[in-house]
Amino acid sequence: MLYKDWLEEWLTSCVKPLMKNRTFIKYSWIARGKIIPLLGNYEMKDLEASALQKFVSGLIEQHAAGTVRGIMTVLKASLKAAVRMNLIEHQYTDCIDGPKVEEKAVECFSKEEQKKIEEYVIQRMRKSKLIGILICLYTGIRIGELFALEWKDVDLKVGTLSISKSCHDGWGENGYHKIIESPKTKTSIRLIPIPKQLLPYLNKLRKDSTYSYVIYGKGKPISVRSYQRTFERILQGLNIPHKGFHALRHTFATRALECGMDVKTLAEILGHKNPMVTLSRYTHSLMEHKSEMMNKIGRLLQ
Repeated sequence: MLYKDWLEEWLTSCVKPLMKNRTFIKYSWIARGKIIPLLGNYEMKDLEASALQKFVSGLIEQHAAGTVRGIMTVLKASLKAAVRMNLIEHQYTDCIDGPKVEEKAVECFSKEEQKKIEEYVIQRMRKSKLIGILICLYTGIRIGELFALEWKDVDLKVGTLSISKSCHDGWGENGYHKIIESPKTKTSIRLIPIPKQLLPYLNKLRKDSTYSYVIYGKGKPISVRSYQRTFERILQGLNIPHKGFHALRHTFATRALECGMDVKTLAEILGHKNPMVTLSRYTHSLMEHKSEMMNKIGRLLQ
């Protein structure tokens, strides 16, 4: 059996029915655009370590490390599935070396930049969609979780957000539509307390809203990408260096640690699998806080 034939069968029978639609689209693009042109005509039994390593080494010369890792993910998953289906006896993807991917430095807004953003949003609260920026700054939810948030997920009396789904943009014959899926991981399903200072803004928005979703445009849904562009224009207008919308989540996490929130609590609020993920991701962004703590210790010297 040729590898290209197995890849098509694997995508159809294993990926499409079992994984999110976004994952299926991504894997299909990788398989058909990156793997099949170079490995598709190999017989399955001939996909040994040397052939796979040559393939990956060629990718490293042409693509960024993250892209190569994504291609390797599809390669490994498809060949491991082939072993389970008894199409081949062994798969050798564990023997090949890929590029090292260095985790990007976390970008967050300074306290001064955050203040500017908050003042801008509050002064223009008549544009109710902008409250999503405040929600992300003070709960740490992802933009996909924000756009999937419905009023039934918001308990304004108790003061909680229930995060159980995520949203991404979809386009079809009738134009834009929301695609609602389960969240990133099982730990992404969580209940987040709402800071009491945020509740008055949410109460006002709920009173005026006629839509089921918290973030909505005038008579039509807003796309995630459109909201990101709006945020980019806000930063430009405030003369704040460009950072992606996800920087709001990083800013929340950084401020939370600066305020003394313990890592386990923060990990649960962010929906991380393990507090060590939270610690490793954000500890380096707290140099000012570390210096303050060290200076407290240093006072003993006097």
